Amino acid sequence: MILVTGGAGFIGSLLIKELNDSGRQDIVVVDRLREGQKWLNLRDVKFDEFIHADELFDGSNDEVLQDVTAIFHMGACSATTERDVDYLMRNNVLYSQNLFHLALQKNIPFIYASSAATYGAGEQGYNDDLEKIKDLKPLNPYGWSKQLFDEWVLRQKEKPTHWFGVKFFNVYGPNEAHKDNMRSLVHKAYGQILETGKVKLFKSHKEGFKDGEQLRDFVYGRDVARALVKMMDKKLCSSSGIYNMGTGRARSFLDLMKATFKAMGKEENIEFIDMPMSIRNQYQYFTEANMEKFSKLLPDFKWSSVEDGVEDYVKNYLMK
Repeated sequence: MILVTGGAGFIGSLLIKELNDSGRQDIVVVDRLREGQKWLNLRDVKFDEFIHADELFDGSNDEVLQDVTAIFHMGACSATTERDVDYLMRNNVLYSQNLFHLALQKNIPFIYASSAATYGAGEQGYNDDLEKIKDLKPLNPYGWSKQLFDEWVLRQKEKPTHWFGVKFFNVYGPNEAHKDNMRSLVHKAYGQILETGKVKLFKSHKEGFKDGEQLRDFVYGRDVARALVKMMDKKLCSSSGIYNMGTGRARSFLDLMKATFKAMGKEENIEFIDMPMSIRNQYQYFTEANMEKFSKLLPDFKWSSVEDGVEDYVKNYLMK
């Protein structure tokens, strides 16, 4: 039985679909559905159990937990704008520690979501060398909560034999509609183009970057799910650690928007607007995953280009 926290979320639901496609349906989904559309992400996947995240450790699910043979911990508050740090400590740090202890107790694979937000402004680079993680300076409470857990894991003298922390870069793709303002720019732009025929992008407020040429490592969600499933391979346990998950190639927001217009069959129409003062001091102008370590882990893995990923997302998901 595979336990997937955040299973109704963006990456979690794509992961369950990938597990289904590999022949696995013995899955326990852990999440908080609340009101809204997140439940739709579970409509087309197969699983055995659903457990509310607040009830996982209350004793009522001990029998289910006994049968768990692997944990994918994708659940977290991922809002970079969240300011309730006590909530982030409970939800992103303490909850993750409880899952880690469960995996250690059972000595089962534990694969969890970290974040590229831990890199902050990138002054230390984007290298996932374990010796450099302690020096990272996140720019927001969300990134700090992920940094705290990464450092906590590395300090543990005992760890599961098979464990991976994964620093996701800018993931876009199917099943993100429920994320409101934290949706990818592809999803937001698709709606803007349908409604107004144009897209609004932030102007650059930093010397050396023209408007729309802020750079990100955009990675397709379906690729992320494939990579996570491959990391379950027992042969990889000797390479356990914290890994970047991006393409290793930074692309501009203009590139992303051009790919979106093209996939929709629309003429490019982009308007540049001022960036809100509230986020200017926390805004990243460049992210690019160092993927050398991952390439050694899975040397044959191929990542979609922005053009290919956006085309698949727009034509086979958003337009349908």
